Amino acid sequence: MAIFKAEAGSESLHYRVCGRGEYVLLIHGLGSSGADWEFQARALQRHFRVIAPDLPGSGYSKPPQGDCSIAGFAATLWSLLDHLRIARINIVGFSLGGAVALEMALQRPDSVPRLALINSLATYRIDHWRKWLEARLPPVLVGMFGMRRMAALIARRLFPRRWQLPLRQRAIAVLGTVQAGCYAAMALALEAWSSIDRLHRLKSRTLVISAEHDYTPLAEKLALAAALRADIVVVRGSRHGTPFDSTQATNAALLAWLTDQPLPPAEQWICDGPEVLQKIALSCDLAGHQQRAAPSRTARGRRRRPVASANVASAVCR
Repeated sequence: MAIFKAEAGSESLHYRVCGRGEYVLLIHGLGSSGADWEFQARALQRHFRVIAPDLPGSGYSKPPQGDCSIAGFAATLWSLLDHLRIARINIVGFSLGGAVALEMALQRPDSVPRLALINSLATYRIDHWRKWLEARLPPVLVGMFGMRRMAALIARRLFPRRWQLPLRQRAIAVLGTVQAGCYAAMALALEAWSSIDRLHRLKSRTLVISAEHDYTPLAEKLALAAALRADIVVVRGSRHGTPFDSTQATNAALLAWLTDQPLPPAEQWICDGPEVLQKIALSCDLAGHQQRAAPSRTARGRRRRPVASANVASAVCR
C-alpha cells in the first residue's frame, strides 16, 4: 500500500496499485475502502493498471482536515493522479464513489475517456420520502445502536439470501469498524452534492450499471443513462452491493466497456448464484480479508494499522 500527501501538513491518502496496462481508477462507496474492489481488481489487473484509493475518512486514510465534500474528494484524487503523472484515466465508481467519479469527470472532462457508475446518481438531494428515509434513518440507528449493530442491519439488507452469509459477514466486519462521525459526514456530503446542471460538460464514454433492487428507483438510473447517452446494464436479482453480489455480471460489463467491446448479452446480467459465491470463497479468504483490509480500533479509539500488501489481489486472495 502506498501513501500520498497533497501538501506538507495535509492528511495522508492511502492507495493500492496492481496490474499493468491502461490506467483504471476504482472509487469505493460509503463505509467501504479500496480493498473492497478485490473482486474487480482480480479480473482487471490482467489487462489494466488498477489504482484503488481509500477516500479521506475511509480505510487507512484519515478524515479531511477541512470541508468534507464530494468536490473535495474529487480534487484530492486528481492531486494523487497529478502526483503519479497520470493525465488521462478511466474511472469506475460505486455508490458514493460514483458521485466522486462523476465529479472528477466534470472537473476535467478531457481527462476521463471512460466513466462507469455503479448504483449511483447525478444528485442525492432529497426529493422523495424514500430518499428521506435512506438519508435520515441510518444516523438515527447509529446513535441508538452503534456502528456494529447498524452494520449488521445494513449487511442483512444488502445480502439477504441464506447462501450470501459470507458476504454478509464481510460487510459487518467492514462497516463495524467505520467511525460514526466519518460515516455521517460523508453521507451529508453526498446529500449536499449535485451535478444535474453540469452534465452537459461530460465527454466520457459512460456505462451505468444498476441493481434491479437498489436503494433508489431503477427509473432514476434509466433517466441518468439517457441524460448521459450512456449504455446501461440492469442486473436482475442484485441489490445495492452489485460489485459483491454480482461479480460475474459486473466484471464482464466493465471489461467489455474498458476494451470498447459489445456488452455481454442481457441474459448474463444476473446476480451471482451460490455456486459462484462458493468458487469465490475457495479462492479468497472472505472472513480474514476484513481483518487485514479495515483498520481496527484501540481502546482509546486510535486506528491500529495492520500490515497490508501493495497489491490489491495478493493482499486478500490466496
